Amino acid sequence: MSVTKILIANRGEIAIRVIRTCREMGIPTVAVYSEADRGALHVRMADEAYFIGPAAARESYLVLEKILDVCKRSGADAVHPGYGFLSENAEAARAFEAAGITFIGPRPECIVSMGSKTAAREVAIAAGCPVVPGIQETMADDELLVASQKIGFPVMLKAAMGGGGKGMRLVLKPEEFTSSLARARGEALSSFGDDSVYVEKAIVQPRHIEIQIFSDTHGNHVYLHERECSVQRRHQKVIEEAPSPHVTPEMRKAMGEAALKVARAVNYVGAGTVEFLADADRNFYFLEMNTRLQVEHPVTEWITGLDLVKWQILVARGEKLPMTQEEIPLNGWAMECRVYAEDPDKNFMPSPGKITFLRTPSGRNVRDDGGVYEGAEVPMFYDPMISKLSTWGPTRLEAIERMRAALGEYRIGGIRHNIAFHEALMEHEPFREGALHTGMLDKPFWKRKGQGPDLKFAVAAALLHELETEQRRATQPSAGGEGRPDAWKHWGRFNRL
Repeated sequence: MSVTKILIANRGEIAIRVIRTCREMGIPTVAVYSEADRGALHVRMADEAYFIGPAAARESYLVLEKILDVCKRSGADAVHPGYGFLSENAEAARAFEAAGITFIGPRPECIVSMGSKTAAREVAIAAGCPVVPGIQETMADDELLVASQKIGFPVMLKAAMGGGGKGMRLVLKPEEFTSSLARARGEALSSFGDDSVYVEKAIVQPRHIEIQIFSDTHGNHVYLHERECSVQRRHQKVIEEAPSPHVTPEMRKAMGEAALKVARAVNYVGAGTVEFLADADRNFYFLEMNTRLQVEHPVTEWITGLDLVKWQILVARGEKLPMTQEEIPLNGWAMECRVYAEDPDKNFMPSPGKITFLRTPSGRNVRDDGGVYEGAEVPMFYDPMISKLSTWGPTRLEAIERMRAALGEYRIGGIRHNIAFHEALMEHEPFREGALHTGMLDKPFWKRKGQGPDLKFAVAAALLHELETEQRRATQPSAGGEGRPDAWKHWGRFNRL
């Protein structure tokens, strides 16, 4: 399979992440961009860039015909979808295949098999992978209530075609079931165009632990250990780490082998993630499979020393996996914080706008996968991620302390962001002790930390911007040809602040 020029059907930090690996491998890259992304960093970094339409993703990044047209115009013979957008779209994978373009992802039939949570659950059951007790048959609402009572409350309602926490409802008692089901169906319909909902037994204070797997076209399958993703809000991951403080070597092996059973059952190819829920007694249950590269893949790269994007490209070329299971390293601990343009004091509402000041952390064992620059605009049309900040240490506590120090270096002006929230979490005792579960952010403990230092910086950054503007105007030649150097005296005000 030919992979000599790669079109990246995505934007932001993941597009930049793919570009960097392609540069190391000597592969030219093609970026696509919408009206909102004309000045985006991924457009500047790629070897070529093509405009594909209006800001709305449904009119640009999600229009398959436009991506195929750019492949033809640019001569790209492969497409890397990143995550989101077309990454788990079986129709897109088939269209690329039909056009003779290599899709750097799984086969279309694998995407279909794992695209529905109920279908994926059936595959897991048939493969002998443990699943949470539940009901996946299509039933009338009153029948679902009767079946849920047999399982025993609490139960979790889940959209069959869901993802990202959409269409999910925790139901604690039978009296709440009917109204919760109506809301879950409504949200599922608006988000996925399908109101199918299934029921699972709710695991009390579960941990969300996932296994990174890789498969090639030669029938080889490996797992690259686990990631803990239990720190979530509204069922969306906030912080990820690898390995998990909950997982023993025996549990890791059992989970890894269970994940590979699912991969073998669908003849999987490429990078994939099998997600599990685990209880306090280290029982684990299949949740779903994501047929793409995950947002949180850097923590796996830290502890293994491997480049997962490079592995994706090698597999897409038809090469064998570079390592066997016994050769996969596991070294130290890694943490990742998702830095978003959002306001934690306003229920994490997005905070789009222009970044007027940006200083990102650096140093030993610190990595910032960013997609913006000072002066860039965070558009209102897409996910408001600024970057993924990750750190590595020989132990979990050292990785946490390095993250805490790195967050202290991070400075963003012009928009609200969640850095102070992450700093509070790094100091939160249950988190430091590894006592994680998916509901640990239900109580807003971070608000006790306050926003004092961050507010001071915002004021200082705004004043600096004002003084810089004033100084530039003041030192421009006047009509008589002389500048006004006395403007420099205003810097004293900033220094005192």
